[in-house]
Amino acid sequence: MQKIRLGMVGGGQGAFIGAVHRAAAGLDGQYDLVAGAFSRNPENNLATATQLCIAADRAYPSWEALIEGEKQLPADKRIQAVAVVTPNHLHVPVTKAALEAGFNVFCEKPLAINLDEAKSLESVLASSGALLGLAHTYIGYPMVWQARHLVATGKLGTIRKVYVEYPQGWLSNNLEASENKQASWRTDPAQSGGSGCMGDIGTHAFNMAEFVTGSKVTHLCADLHTHIPGRRLDDDGAAFLKFDNNASGVLIASQVAAGEENGLKIRVYGDKGGLEWFQMRPDSLIVRSLDAPMTILRGGQGQPGLCEEALKRCRIPVGHPEGYLEAMGNLYTLFAQAIRNGQQGAADGVPGLAEGIRGMAFIATMLASQNSEQKWTALSL
Repeated sequence: MQKIRLGMVGGGQGAFIGAVHRAAAGLDGQYDLVAGAFSRNPENNLATATQLCIAADRAYPSWEALIEGEKQLPADKRIQAVAVVTPNHLHVPVTKAALEAGFNVFCEKPLAINLDEAKSLESVLASSGALLGLAHTYIGYPMVWQARHLVATGKLGTIRKVYVEYPQGWLSNNLEASENKQASWRTDPAQSGGSGCMGDIGTHAFNMAEFVTGSKVTHLCADLHTHIPGRRLDDDGAAFLKFDNNASGVLIASQVAAGEENGLKIRVYGDKGGLEWFQMRPDSLIVRSLDAPMTILRGGQGQPGLCEEALKRCRIPVGHPEGYLEAMGNLYTLFAQAIRNGQQGAADGVPGLAEGIRGMAFIATMLASQNSEQKWTALSL
């Protein structure tokens, strides 16, 4: 079995998420990074390629050149997949061109800068014969799958309430004014889209709520804020949620929660019990019951009491913490398996186009609700 030949767009020196993707893709030895267009800056691009032991002739000056150049190579030499780790405004253009060239795509979230742009990929993907995966990394955690299993098998009973929150504090000051690249593009509507905080981390919270419960949000009531003077996009917000199973929920996302790190948390309550999972302690899942003491399930290879989907995402025995890189690594490994198995459209166990479109519908509905006098706004695709 040969490794999947991978190309990357974005992720040059000084970028954050590109290095994360490279580490995650390499975790299980499934990929060989052989080409890239890492930066618009020629020196950065070549330096990144050199650092990664990529031949200079496959360090392309642009993403367009990468796709065109790789198309010209023999089938057993060209890339088989592209990782798109750019700011949001390039996600759809790069993904569309790569799919049309027959390359599988693993893209950062959110999928697009607006809903229409995301939906434009439907016909492209359908006719490409390729795969599209989306980096909703938190879905790669074993105990998130265990939480989903508890809900799906009725351990909590009929679901009544969902609380999901994602507080960060890194944008509590006007960081974009200091020429911080991560802050600059995330607060720029031209590069980020119509929402800042909700597009960046609110989509993670939304995806987590729908994934764990197995239910879809049908309506929401939003409240968005921009706390930093001069900032052009929201940096804080919340929403009441209605689900298609008659459950209600609350979603909170903030990047101005001073002192917070990366506090994604979900709590789900049914008529028999509840659960709680916290991203900063990802190996633990708290389970509550009406007729038994609270229990804490722990992740780990071979751990009794865990479902099959959770166990197959554990690499090492209990007590050896697995975290963010392993979660993304799970997505990359499943994506590689899907490529080898000839799957098309979506890879089993990996968020894809459907989740990406729903994420963009969530952002659009949040913005519409914020600008509406109505209490509830329907989430429609």
